[in-house]
Amino acid sequence: MPTPPFTIRNLTSTPLNLRKVERFEPHSSVHDNGLQNMTKNFTTLLANATTGNDSKPTYPPLTDDAKSFKSRDLEPGELHIAPFKTVATDIPSHIKHPKEYVRLTFGAEGQMYQLDLPALKHDSTKLKPLAENPKYDFTAVYLPKHCFLALFSSARLNAWMKELKDETPLPALSIPGTHNSATCYTAAPSVRCQAVSPREQLKNGVRYFDVRVQIQDPGQPQKDGLILVHAVFPISLTGNKYLRDLVKEIRAFLDNNPSETVIMSMKREGTGSGTDAQLGRILRDHYAGDVHKWFTAPRIPTLGEARGKICLIRRFALEEGLKKEWEGKGWCIPAETWADNTPHAVNPAGTVCVQDFYEVLETQNIEKKIKYAQEQCERAACCVTPLGNFNTTGNGERPKQPFYINFLSASNFWKVGCWPEKIAKKVNPAMVDFLCRKHHEGEGPGDGSTGIVVCDWVGQDGDWDLVRCIVGMNARLEMREKGQRA
Repeated sequence: MPTPPFTIRNLTSTPLNLRKVERFEPHSSVHDNGLQNMTKNFTTLLANATTGNDSKPTYPPLTDDAKSFKSRDLEPGELHIAPFKTVATDIPSHIKHPKEYVRLTFGAEGQMYQLDLPALKHDSTKLKPLAENPKYDFTAVYLPKHCFLALFSSARLNAWMKELKDETPLPALSIPGTHNSATCYTAAPSVRCQAVSPREQLKNGVRYFDVRVQIQDPGQPQKDGLILVHAVFPISLTGNKYLRDLVKEIRAFLDNNPSETVIMSMKREGTGSGTDAQLGRILRDHYAGDVHKWFTAPRIPTLGEARGKICLIRRFALEEGLKKEWEGKGWCIPAETWADNTPHAVNPAGTVCVQDFYEVLETQNIEKKIKYAQEQCERAACCVTPLGNFNTTGNGERPKQPFYINFLSASNFWKVGCWPEKIAKKVNPAMVDFLCRKHHEGEGPGDGSTGIVVCDWVGQDGDWDLVRCIVGMNARLEMREKGQRA
């Protein structure tokens, strides 16, 4: 069987040239022989079988004195990868051993950047700059199944919005989000949706929080207790968790990273006699009254308007008093009604276009879920956002572009294989593969955005590849804002 060659996709705004290919013998610890390695592999397999952990293989790094057994230098322009283009190369992924190391050296504007494959951990790794003052910072995601390498501009995930202009409408952005964002505690497997805390999510680039609350004291509106829940269940087996503490975490993050915003989708769930009207009043009176810290206008903001603030999308109806806010236009971005369990729907207010097909009753339906999620990404990708402060509709307003909200989450309480973590183990890698290889490929119109991608179980064991891929899809928009041509 012939050795498959590399395919390389440049998802940055920088032209790249492959300049050198070096090959190294595999490390002795990754050869498939020897009693020690057999024992290690068996132990790992047993651990994965009992814990459900499908960990990715890791490899020791190449040493500085490693000697290549084969090297090839390429002439400038011999293998050129233009921005947002894909090149199928003639370079085999291996020539002696499937686990041999390959070192690729790329040139960008006279500087060299080096990448060793396979990656040391997970699928993504930063390219090593060989110049003292590098102009660029690149991250690679390698998909060994397809011998496919995707190159992204590395983002500082704690402050990635800093690179975008103030006048950018929020829906134009590719935004990583989490579903039932605070459900990271010890809980029933069907309730827990997240691997890490909201603080870790924020630090690693998540900017959309999906929050569900239950009113603690419906008969006492002067109290501000809002319990975090998932459907009718509390999110922790060790006691109630509260919205107040989550808001404190978000505010601390935004105070330290004022270039960012956090979009918070709020919905009433749980048990008890609380109403939407009560929830709105509690939020307005006890949480979101400060317009310097919350964006509560009933319209979609620009990034500049939202920086440093929690931007509230409400999935609850308003009481009469709150309908009079903002000169009688209402309060918060309206999204109280959208079609349930839908592969594609736009809410009546035109503020959100949503994919939220979640009733995955059998494991075979996971493929259907992945298909719907990919289709929603492509809907977002086709949008071309008007840039600049100018009149585009004749009435002084910018054309409306909804938030494209794309839930990767799904579950079936009664089926172990369809609990959130199990589904995420299939959906998340499939979406990484899709974003790297297929998202907005070709010459079609659009900024290539993903919209808001709402994930389960990101960050598990330090794996933020999906978040990096989503944030990386802002590159075309950044290029347009800088006046370059894609």
